[in-house]
Amino acid sequence: MPNSIVLGTGSYAPRRILSNADLEKIVKTNNEWIVSRTGIKERRIAADDEATSDLAAAAAREALQFAGVEPEDVDMIVVCTVTGDTPTPSCAAFVQARLGAKNAFAFDVGAACAGSLYGLSIADQFIRSGQVKRALVVGAETLSRFVDWSNRETCVLFGDAAGAILLGATEEEGRGVLAAKLRTDGSMTGILGIYGGGSRRPPSSEMLEEKADKIKMRGREVYKVAIRLLPEIVAETLQAAGLTAADITHVIAHQANQRIIESALQNLGVPLEKCWINIDRYGNTSSASMPITLDEANRAGKLKPGDVIAMMAIGAGMTWGGAVLRW
Repeated sequence: MPNSIVLGTGSYAPRRILSNADLEKIVKTNNEWIVSRTGIKERRIAADDEATSDLAAAAAREALQFAGVEPEDVDMIVVCTVTGDTPTPSCAAFVQARLGAKNAFAFDVGAACAGSLYGLSIADQFIRSGQVKRALVVGAETLSRFVDWSNRETCVLFGDAAGAILLGATEEEGRGVLAAKLRTDGSMTGILGIYGGGSRRPPSSEMLEEKADKIKMRGREVYKVAIRLLPEIVAETLQAAGLTAADITHVIAHQANQRIIESALQNLGVPLEKCWINIDRYGNTSSASMPITLDEANRAGKLKPGDVIAMMAIGAGMTWGGAVLRW
């Protein structure tokens, strides 16, 4: 049975930078308050003419170019997003067309900040089953379009970006995705989400007045859940791979909040130095976060053959997961 390995990675961030100093002019906040609570110093904002599929396609091209793979040789495209261009068609359909990946079937996965882990696990299973040889997993978000810029608790957190991971089949044992675990607890849907604009609350003047189409979050509850569940799922995934925390070479974590990352790693017993951190430059980019982080570490030459990479993410739903790869 084939295994799936990472053939290439890519990322894209819009040119516009929104710093904490810029936010001080928009909402009652300050740099010290934001950095001390989140670790974020700046975030990227998509241009008016940029949609999520534009960001996704740009990151996907980078991953394909890195791997030396042509778009026509991709069998499957999974776009992980909660901010697609339109309710339908899928964002993945737009990305497939932009890439010219005419031989790939394409679909979206909506698991919020854990989306790329869900997409990675799905693509891995398609490769293991022998149905596809190359699968492109893209996490992309334009969360700035869904932020309430008058709410200082949430508007400081989110940014726009995209990251991509190209997986390929290999017969080499012991490499690539060794294990992945996914979880959902729908009883916590009320602590983080966008609750207007769907079939429950269709668009209306009342909905817009209430800003129900914007991100709502109960931050303390999210924090408590995240620092408990992330180390648990990583430990479970390591066990499934026959490894322990001591075997981890690198951690690729969803960049939600610096304090969440630090607490989760401390509970797991893994030094912070093993985790690539970029939340200071991008903020929380939801499903884009993890593949961007992997791409940066990859292009920096930090990932060596045989390295054990632990991945973890948690998002609205609540959805969360872990994965273990051997580079």
